[in-house]
Amino acid sequence: MPDTAVTHHTEHVNGIDLHWVESGPADGPLVILVHGFPESWYSWRHQIAALADAGYRTVAIDVRGYGGSSRPSAVEDYRMLRHVGDNVGLVHALGAETATIVGHDWGAPIAWTSAQLRPDVFTAVAGLSVPFSPSGRRRPTEAMAQAGGDNEDFYITYFQAPGVVEAEILPDVRRWLLGIYYSISGDGVLAAGRGPRGALGLVPRGDRLSDQFVHPVAMPEWLTEADVDFYAGEFAGSDFFGPLARYRNIDRDWEDLAAFSDVPITVPSLFVAGEYDGPAITGRRQIERFDTTLPGLTRSVVLPRCGHWVQQERPEETNQLLLEFLARR
Repeated sequence: MPDTAVTHHTEHVNGIDLHWVESGPADGPLVILVHGFPESWYSWRHQIAALADAGYRTVAIDVRGYGGSSRPSAVEDYRMLRHVGDNVGLVHALGAETATIVGHDWGAPIAWTSAQLRPDVFTAVAGLSVPFSPSGRRRPTEAMAQAGGDNEDFYITYFQAPGVVEAEILPDVRRWLLGIYYSISGDGVLAAGRGPRGALGLVPRGDRLSDQFVHPVAMPEWLTEADVDFYAGEFAGSDFFGPLARYRNIDRDWEDLAAFSDVPITVPSLFVAGEYDGPAITGRRQIERFDTTLPGLTRSVVLPRCGHWVQQERPEETNQLLLEFLARR
């Protein structure tokens, strides 16, 4: 963690205890950072310092189900509308009226939807890795079931049945985390010889997702043993129910958000992804629609030879893009 002072907070927000890390001036413009799967506030460690030092009140949350935040016991408590409610409640708890919201991986759809539904609160939005994708006409699980064909499952389909992916994670959480972090990074994609379209996404029937993992011979520059230790510690005692419940709400989200399927995000926006970033590769059709779905888009950037963990693999470039975006506000 860079040498920038941070403070930890936990408050009751939207019916749960929400944990966040804060840095920067209390009277600075508010920026909320939302992590994805399987991460924590710590995935923003490089951005917290850069944004705080530039004068922004920077808040990185533990999404419900993660780290120091509450872990509700019902799957439906992890639906998208709950996450949007958490973010709105957090802005109020911080005594602010508006914020810029930034999300990565699952945090990106949470950020996109927060700005779509509450542009009065989230007056600018940046999404990393996962492009904005409004609710479509087809039930997501049906569409994803066809994506894998007869012999493979799309990874989100693979995550649907309780107990399946947990059986490969829980026996050795640290090793599984290292495997997924490295395997879908730019370094891992290149080490496996998969090429830009070969990031993990499909699981052969009867196999485990982790059967496709590659592990580093030596740790890459962007990920240290201490980083993996921190993440593993965040999941100590976790059964991964909350993190996986986010995937298990995709049909419920589709139903909840059907009335907003044709509502664009009009506030200023930024999209950043890696060249080898799986969600950006599979989401190319969504990216092609940005002129309609994100009319306030300022930039759409693909970082060469970068994988999925954009803000960790390429912190300096990501920080510069975020600071340029925020400066326009």
